[in-house]
Amino acid sequence: MAGPHAFRDLFWNVRERRLRAPWRLGVALVLVILCGVGGIVAASGVVALAPETAGSVLTAAVVVVVRALPTVGFVAGLLVAASLVDRRELSDLGFDRSPAWWADLGFGLALGVALPALVFAVELVAGWARVTGTVVTRTDPSLAIGPGVAPAAALALTLAYFVGVGVFEELLFRGYLLTNVAEGLAGWRGIGLGGAFAGATAVSGVAFGVGHGLNPNVTALALGNIALFGGLFAASYLLTGRIAAAIGLHVTWNFSIASVFGFPVSGFTTPVTVLAVEVSGPAVLTGGSFGPEGGLVALGALVVGFGALAGWVRWREGELRWRESVARPVLRSGGDGVAAAADDPGDADEATAE
Repeated sequence: MAGPHAFRDLFWNVRERRLRAPWRLGVALVLVILCGVGGIVAASGVVALAPETAGSVLTAAVVVVVRALPTVGFVAGLLVAASLVDRRELSDLGFDRSPAWWADLGFGLALGVALPALVFAVELVAGWARVTGTVVTRTDPSLAIGPGVAPAAALALTLAYFVGVGVFEELLFRGYLLTNVAEGLAGWRGIGLGGAFAGATAVSGVAFGVGHGLNPNVTALALGNIALFGGLFAASYLLTGRIAAAIGLHVTWNFSIASVFGFPVSGFTTPVTVLAVEVSGPAVLTGGSFGPEGGLVALGALVVGFGALAGWVRWREGELRWRESVARPVLRSGGDGVAAAADDPGDADEATAE
């Protein structure tokens, strides 16, 4: 008969002095929800305190702040869970202040402009899209910044909003979820690093897709595409140990698709776009009212993105290899300086990317 220690060990990792991965994820979910509710309450307070006679720019800024505060709450919940429940440093979530981190961020930002430009060019050449105007203010955007706001200010506010979305979603799906799943799988029932990373990528990608399941005009193809893009974001993390490239790509992909090239992004529209386009091609190819992420053309951009990422990492790092640190972080030690490995560690060698 199993003793009390066996029961305890189902929940608690004695060596690491923390809950095991599935229970950490559950506690983190509760904390994220609670802090998100706090953000919603704070947003309600901002709305109540905003002057009724505020000008258009201030009103637009209030709209962005109100939309962003729940996200700020979610981020706070994740950071609290990572520090107190998981015993992690920020570096264990893919953040650091190294020159390499900022270089990866710059690469991701550039790629997030280049890939939408490729999608736009393909649809334009194929005759599936045509430009109908430049610097156009939309009459009924999903992000409701008023029409009285100057286009430059509206674009700046939209970019700020997408920065918050990009940081939060990458922290959640890659920095937190992927890391925890990879840790939990590594060494479990003989699973090596490669298998742990594959499983964690699949889980985080599916969760990323499902997380967009309530977006306007969503389709099964759109959810599948978004899950696959989650694989690209995951690969950038696993190949560098940093989520900088994923954050950069996420932010400028959203902004470029919606506010530069004039498409919807994940079913949403922004208040101003540099180019206004009319899409007439088959929805299965263009994504229709969901935007390019809902069509097959985006898969071509995804392939190009994987190639560009591989080239960047090989150039910067000299080789392609999975970063063991994603599944085996150095945990917070409470000041005793003792490092802890991940749950049930397997082979300690770094895996070379095939």
